[in-house]
Amino acid sequence: MSTDRYSKVVLTVIAGSLLAIALRPFANPPRTFADAASSHVYLEPGIFALRAPDGSKDLLGKVVVDLQTGQIWGFPTGSRSPYPISVHGPKPAVSEPYLLGQFDFRSMQK
Repeated sequence: MSTDRYSKVVLTVIAGSLLAIALRPFANPPRTFADAASSHVYLEPGIFALRAPDGSKDLLGKVVVDLQTGQIWGFPTGSRSPYPISVHGPKPAVSEPYLLGQFDFRSMQK
């Protein structure tokens, strides 16, 4: 085999190998997971009547559970809206949470 023919065969094999490597993700795409960054809080879907344990507050809002501590927090929105709305100015409203209760997750392991 001449040197010229040998070079062409080797270059063709290299080009074919590079093409196979480049097309592999299209033939067999890698897996992706939507839950890669897990959070330690759970937002309960929907709007609920939030009642403070001492009876000082009774508002509509979102319920959030801290999955590490078991604490249940209420974020008042003041309406059926899933987020706080401010009608008194151009700044966005900020909802300050208050503690509603706590789940005792440690007792589940007994």
